[in-house]
Amino acid sequence: MSRVFIDTNIVLDLLIEDRKNHDKSKQLFSYLILNNYEIVISEDMLSTIFYVAKNKDKTLKFFQEIQDEWVISAYGKDVLSNSFTFALENSADLEDTLQCFCAKENGCEQIITSDKKFVLCGIKIATYDDFGIM
Repeated sequence: MSRVFIDTNIVLDLLIEDRKNHDKSKQLFSYLILNNYEIVISEDMLSTIFYVAKNKDKTLKFFQEIQDEWVISAYGKDVLSNSFTFALENSADLEDTLQCFCAKENGCEQIITSDKKFVLCGIKIATYDDFGIM
């Protein structure tokens, strides 16, 4: 089973119907589920997603649905330490860096994002296009 880390923007695309990539996200998650991918997100993303999403009840119900299906990982001291050092040394975005090191710590093969400038920390970055979703 392949493990993939999902960036915050992809989850928001799924939850918020008026986002431009909403349909792409639905196709992506269907593909991932049908092909037995293990989905990983960070625990920290939950508060960001909840803050951004307008429909709070829908968001909480979504969290309830995924909590047993997806891996929801805490950062932990090593991820935090490595991320802070990397971000300082590379003038990198901290949120992306935390997600990248969390993905590495959890044995993910790639991070799926729609961010065109996602930080590079030694793990493959994938987009909707990489899954044939246009």
